[in-house]
Amino acid sequence: MSKLDNMLAILWLLNSGRKITANQISEKLEMNVRTVYRYMDALCASGVPIISDTGHHGGYTLLNQFIKSPLLLDVGEKTTLLHAAIFAKEAGYFLGEALDSATSKLMMHSNQEQENMIKQQFEGVEVIGSLGKPRIEPSTEIILKTLEQSVLQKSSVEIDYLTSHEEQSKCRIVDPYGMIYWNHHWYVIAFCHFRNDIRSFRVDRIICANQTEMTFNRPPLFSASEFFRSSLLPEAQNPTSFIPLVLTGKSSTLDGLCLHWFLGHHLQERTTEKATFSLDKEDIHLYVPILLLPYGRSVQVIEPISLKQRMVEVLHDLIDYYQV
Repeated sequence: MSKLDNMLAILWLLNSGRKITANQISEKLEMNVRTVYRYMDALCASGVPIISDTGHHGGYTLLNQFIKSPLLLDVGEKTTLLHAAIFAKEAGYFLGEALDSATSKLMMHSNQEQENMIKQQFEGVEVIGSLGKPRIEPSTEIILKTLEQSVLQKSSVEIDYLTSHEEQSKCRIVDPYGMIYWNHHWYVIAFCHFRNDIRSFRVDRIICANQTEMTFNRPPLFSASEFFRSSLLPEAQNPTSFIPLVLTGKSSTLDGLCLHWFLGHHLQERTTEKATFSLDKEDIHLYVPILLLPYGRSVQVIEPISLKQRMVEVLHDLIDYYQV
């Protein structure tokens, strides 16, 4: 067996509640007694509270049914999970109570040495919450939990949904395929029985949500995130109108532009000093100037030449606006 398998086997033996000696473990698992001692040291270093009694009636026992706690996580792994929990909270994760419970267990089942090391690492990495940090209303949190269960159980949901251009909500039956968090808002990607099509619904516009007894089958290989990203992208009226957009500049700036949710979708070629995209000509003149202006002199347009003139026009419009 592997080292991990042997360590887990030792944990199960210790979980019996009775004292067991290193020789007994050695016989049951058919390993050298010195190997047992090494595994015991490794388990203790991982934070497992093993009680060792010496003497004629001595042996090993586990403290407080530790088998129910997180197993075999070292300091780096625990710190990573705790940091991830903080980032999740700042991003608007809605299962806050379960997250708090999980992180408290991670700390509860750490020994003193691990706790000190984790605190030292936390002092070096901190998260400053955004001023626009989203606040999830209790009613929205209940809806999010209902939708999450419906996604897992593949059960249809009846929702009252209020669009941005309507004053009255409408009742719809939807099959939730997945949930997306984007730009401080939660969305559910679902098949709408009313529209007979897959749509995205902003969760904070759902007045109420109730699971139904109906079930559905999720389309194979369907990606909620891919669907959502594609819905954000403007559709070109004529694909033959695509032309190259060539940018040069600082490598770090080009990296950011290539990862942008809009431009990254159209990336064709990337070198150290140049990035080439393929977009509809109208989209280039409409969207790209606004995307590039915040980068200042760290990026330069090579093609098309018409984009340079368009950026000058956008700048003049801004100057005229603020001079009024």
